[in-house]
Amino acid sequence: MRPRDLKLAQRIDTELVAFDRTTRPLPGVRKAARREAFREQLLESIHRTRFIQIIRKRPISDRRANPNDELFDPLKAAILQQRQGNIEEAFWLVFLFVHFGMHLRGGWRYVREIYGRTGEGRAWDWASTSQNVLEFRDWLHTNQTYLKRPGAGFGNHRKRESLDARSPTGTGAVVESYIQWVNPPRSHQQLVAETLARNNGDAKAAFDDLYQSMDAVARFGRLGRFDYLAMVGKLELAPISPGSPYLKGSSGPFKGAQLLFGNDGPADELDGWATELGEKLGLGMQVVEDALCNWQKSPDSFVPFRG
Repeated sequence: MRPRDLKLAQRIDTELVAFDRTTRPLPGVRKAARREAFREQLLESIHRTRFIQIIRKRPISDRRANPNDELFDPLKAAILQQRQGNIEEAFWLVFLFVHFGMHLRGGWRYVREIYGRTGEGRAWDWASTSQNVLEFRDWLHTNQTYLKRPGAGFGNHRKRESLDARSPTGTGAVVESYIQWVNPPRSHQQLVAETLARNNGDAKAAFDDLYQSMDAVARFGRLGRFDYLAMVGKLELAPISPGSPYLKGSSGPFKGAQLLFGNDGPADELDGWATELGEKLGLGMQVVEDALCNWQKSPDSFVPFRG
């Protein structure tokens, strides 16, 4: 454990014990080893969340936004675009960041080469893609063989996705349906503003409204929507935040909640309990969701998970 985490770890441990005794049973962490493993996963999730806050304050090389440079990073590129006032491009890069993910060996190659049109001199930026989505799908189809060469792929959370340009479930359809969801000439910012107005400025209600509406985006199920909107909130592209861990439709987080609460009840009920625990611990819902998912993979001993 990192020395700076000691106080926070002690507080979390004390509050988990108290929650179990006075609020709601937590049989999954009554054994000290399991409670320690869960606590460590919470701390890891906190670090991942804080990392976004840290890099937003740090200098970032312009190379991170250049898709023709191997240092390209879509998340850092989004931050650079945000700093320059290119908010629409920042939203688009967050979408690409979530859709493609980071491959264990190939890194950001898929998103770098597709966003950068394999070095043709132009980029499939938001303006180009949203105004010419059929051209984008044709380009993607033409370049399939080159893009799929060995050494890269989708990230762990998106490993079942496809680069197919023409199928109803491939990247071409995902991109087109995302554009239709934003609905140009409406901008991302206008979409968010309309949603906030409809929900009286409530950050959690607006998050849920957008989450439900993203059902229109192909292949963006529960995890894709949650990750995309949570990152939009963390980058402060929109004043939204998840009001719960969104366990319904999840696999790992739902199993983690079942194990933690010792209950096989419906996802809605467990979601409410996990929300209650997160609020008691003073932790964001993405921290709770992430920790539950990773803890259930190794509940008796802490194992850091990436991707």
